[in-house]
Amino acid sequence: MKAETDRHWTAEPARPLANFLIPFPAVCFTLALLTDLAYWQTANLMWQNFSAWLLFVGEVVGGIALVVGIIELLARKSLRATGPGWGYVALGAIILIIAFFNSLIHAGDGWTAVVPWGIALSALTFVLVVVAAIVGRMATRRHPAGATHHA
Repeated sequence: MKAETDRHWTAEPARPLANFLIPFPAVCFTLALLTDLAYWQTANLMWQNFSAWLLFVGEVVGGIALVVGIIELLARKSLRATGPGWGYVALGAIILIIAFFNSLIHAGDGWTAVVPWGIALSALTFVLVVVAAIVGRMATRRHPAGATHHA
């Protein structure tokens, strides 16, 4: 009987909800770099439009993921103890800020909306997304979902 009373049940999901949202803006920002490169090579305005829309959608979903991540980090002590934490949130915010400025540049018309600063900011955003993915992956390898440490 003692074993049953020592158990405590939580309603927390094994993985943070933000983890399901984060890949979407990462893909959008990666594709924005690729469409910028396609525009640079072809000068076809369709690629510039694709880049602008990909940046916009990535920012919207990334903003939602950031808010959800902050709420989860504040609400779930287990995430603060085992996850990548506030550094990961700060990196996500930096990525969104750079993507926002990239969107402002892409709002222009023609060649100068992409070359050279649009491509440069898209590349910087992509590199930071890769860094964030590595940081997140390293944290989940150290502390797999559902694994808890009981002292």
